[in-house]
Amino acid sequence: QVQLVESGGGLVQAGGSLRISCATSGLTFTSYGMGWFRQTPGKEREFVGAISRSGITTYYVDSVKGRFTISRDNAKNTLYLQMNSLQPEDSAVYYCAAGDRRSGSWSSFRGDYWGQGTQVTVSS
Repeated sequence: QVQLVESGGGLVQAGGSLRISCATSGLTFTSYGMGWFRQTPGKEREFVGAISRSGITTYYVDSVKGRFTISRDNAKNTLYLQMNSLQPEDSAVYYCAAGDRRSGSWSSFRGDYWGQGTQVTVSS
């Protein structure tokens, strides 16, 4: 049974930092690209970024580029999202996903397996 479990969400002040994790089990972690998405009430789920199987290649959407860093520990089957300079508009439920890119660019990443999400709230 494939499981992705996010943790580390919480409340942080604007300008602060937070690192969330995604522990996986039941899948061959190194066979999957991994991605992060976020969603706020009433809006569609938004792609945040992705990382290749080896961890060498990462992709970020413009709104988080330079502030967020995706990494993975293939020995621990765990994905991370380091978020710096957080702003209230970053508040959302953050989801991790195991999947792959659908074209040559990691911007086309699509998830096959999903976690349950972790809430990140940034206060102004």
